[in-house]
Amino acid sequence: MTDLNQKVASAARWSMINTIVRRVGTFATGVVLARLFFGPYEWGLYAVGLLVLAMLLSFNEMGVSLALVRWDGDIRRFAPTVLTLSTVSSSAFYLLLFVTAPTVARMLGSPEATTMLRLLCLTVIIDGIACVPIGKLNREFQQFRRTIVEVANLLVNTAVTVGLAAMGMGAMAFAWGSIAGNIVALVGFALCAPDMLRFGWDRTQAGQLLRFGLPLASASLLTLGIVNVDSVVVSSVLGPAALGLYAMAFNMSSWPVRIVSDTARRVSYAGFSRLADSPEAFAAGFHRALAMVLAAAVPFCVLLGVLADPVIRLVYGDQWAGAAVPLQLLAALGLIRVAVDLAYDCLATRVRKTLMVMQAWWLFSLTPILLLFGHWLGIAGVAAGQVVVAGLLVTPVFVVVLARLGIRPALILRACVRPALGGAAMGVLAWGMGRLLGGGFLALTVIGLASLAVYLPFVLPLLRRGRAGTAQPAREVQPEGEKPLATVAER
Repeated sequence: MTDLNQKVASAARWSMINTIVRRVGTFATGVVLARLFFGPYEWGLYAVGLLVLAMLLSFNEMGVSLALVRWDGDIRRFAPTVLTLSTVSSSAFYLLLFVTAPTVARMLGSPEATTMLRLLCLTVIIDGIACVPIGKLNREFQQFRRTIVEVANLLVNTAVTVGLAAMGMGAMAFAWGSIAGNIVALVGFALCAPDMLRFGWDRTQAGQLLRFGLPLASASLLTLGIVNVDSVVVSSVLGPAALGLYAMAFNMSSWPVRIVSDTARRVSYAGFSRLADSPEAFAAGFHRALAMVLAAAVPFCVLLGVLADPVIRLVYGDQWAGAAVPLQLLAALGLIRVAVDLAYDCLATRVRKTLMVMQAWWLFSLTPILLLFGHWLGIAGVAAGQVVVAGLLVTPVFVVVLARLGIRPALILRACVRPALGGAAMGVLAWGMGRLLGGGFLALTVIGLASLAVYLPFVLPLLRRGRAGTAQPAREVQPEGEKPLATVAER
């Protein structure tokens, strides 16, 4: 459609605002909790809860809600079946978790997390219901409405969590805050898309939905396994306190992924899907998107890597200094993840089965290396193992598969050159200034601004080309009837 690029651009802007507001709010809450109420042990218990929750959420509605974003036709015809399937499957997964929570907590080295797991994972059922109106908002690029709802979720979650932490609730404060915020979000999404919350059943549609969603849900489960297997290794081998330090480092290294990649992925899967029929437009769209996300992510990753120790001490306090070395290594992983996440959405529009094999390769190659490095070097070894696998064993596979879709390695390399050169320049400058000025707030501010000033001339041409590409009208896509087409949606 002729206004597709305008819709994508508007959705991307609101998605960026949403992401920044929520990440800044989450960051500020984390600083308050880490400085005033919690140490690495309590943080580690919460990380165990998030680990289990993430695994459940990756498969809880079996991928059927993704059809709401990609199937052609009136989604009101199949939305009731989607809602029934997602609610039933989410409830079943929660009941399974409720029964097995003591065993799961014990296997993760934190038997005291059992009660928190049972409470926190109630959000699985809430998510199973909310995914249907969320699917409609994503399909129609209604990111403004989603922003309002998710900011409300953040405010309620923060207020409840901090209040209960101040009352001495410990890690349970996280769980109660999450439940309260998600209930508010469910109500908000229901108001934004009230026609989506009708239960119904069509056996034929159910079969089509499961055939469409299960491969994508399996790939998502593998992806979550890749992201969380390190936490499993740290928790089971080194204990919750070590997990707390590692989780802090991983969360900080994920700032670029959350700010840049999360923003892009809310519109990238829909955008790539509409370009999938034109190889030239598909390749050009990926090249432009990759250059933009790398240009945005490199400054975060470079500064986190170079200034890891002073940043952690300044923000969270000296008790978290043990997270500095893992953060230096994981900053490189964050940059790789930004590029791979974009490639994941690109490939999901064309080669779902191949994508699942690739994700399986990543997970199965990662697990033994993390175990080996973790026993050998502790949490720093786990972080190093992540970078080794992602950089040497996974990225080349993605490059080969993208080449088979017409996205040549030379095209990928051209997208990386300017961000890489700019990142090298700002990294050298930040390192030198850090040795001269130290690590106080004023010093870090000066270093950050000076480094950005050095970096911007390298990437400004990319940003101009990106804006020019957005202004071009999209090729009109002819309807092909109501049939499922492959994509990945990140709720």
